[in-house]
Amino acid sequence: MNARIAIDAMGGDFSPSETVAGAVLALRATNKRLVLAGFENEIKKVLEGYKLSDEEYSRLEIIHTSEVISTADSPTAAIKQKKDSSIVVGLNLLKNGDASAFISAGSTGALLTGATLIVGRIEGVARPALATLLPNEKGGFTFLLDSGANMDAKPLYLLQFAKMGAIYMENVMNIKKPRVGLVNVGAEPEKGNQLTKEAFELLSKDKTINFIGNVEAREIPAGVCDVLVCDAFVGNILIKYTEGFAKGIFGMIKEEVYRNPISKLGGLLLKQGFGNIEDKFDYHKVGGVPLIGLNGLVVKSHGSATRTTINAAIKQCSSFIDKDIVEKIKGNMSI
Repeated sequence: MNARIAIDAMGGDFSPSETVAGAVLALRATNKRLVLAGFENEIKKVLEGYKLSDEEYSRLEIIHTSEVISTADSPTAAIKQKKDSSIVVGLNLLKNGDASAFISAGSTGALLTGATLIVGRIEGVARPALATLLPNEKGGFTFLLDSGANMDAKPLYLLQFAKMGAIYMENVMNIKKPRVGLVNVGAEPEKGNQLTKEAFELLSKDKTINFIGNVEAREIPAGVCDVLVCDAFVGNILIKYTEGFAKGIFGMIKEEVYRNPISKLGGLLLKQGFGNIEDKFDYHKVGGVPLIGLNGLVVKSHGSATRTTINAAIKQCSSFIDKDIVEKIKGNMSI
């Protein structure tokens, strides 16, 4: 499927240089057509440093925009007032069917607001959710929803997150009957607050998902479930703690490895293994987090995205598009 993927060339700390560089890498790794939305002169200046083939150039388009939404802007006001910003233009490409996906490393608030207002939710979906793949001890991943979109959730939202997450894991990660867990402070059904208690009841009654019950935070790294649902307040804390903890652990390991000649030798023997584990926690290698539940694919990349991040995000979109995940969610949620 030779779809078009739109990219916010002006979003992120290192745009447009790293964003454009990531697009170039992706042109050489996928068959997708790419659209860069942003300041045309700046984008072209960056492109001058790369030797693209005629075939690669034929799959690259630049759409000039005159505005940029910054992290200092009010998300709602910016979406309404900066109609010619790279985020708004990119989202409109998605809405109008001129792109199959949109990627931005820009303002999270503006992207979430714009995606909901412009692209719109799938019929039957109460709220979209940011979804993050967490590496686990089994060598696989746990799909966490919501990791940042809905700080105040309702039980119905969590049920729908579970359904959408299960569709993703079954079709993208090839996991049959993915196990769904609910983040809670205890395993017993009566544990937790009003949200988790009511969500537990809804999840338990729904026979379309493989609900295994409550999951405590210490159980998450063990990979006890394939899909994990919670409100965004809890989810965002989990994600950021995991990122910080992983960085700290690898830092301590490196410090111990370099402590003396013997440990250095051991470290050399284990270097490949440590590197493989570290890669799983590296958000640059993942690319970004999809906003699940919209009428199109929107991916939020990290604000400090590099060319590696953008390239990975484009590859992620390519897989998402090829698996037709949006249509599969529509078929299961519009009831």
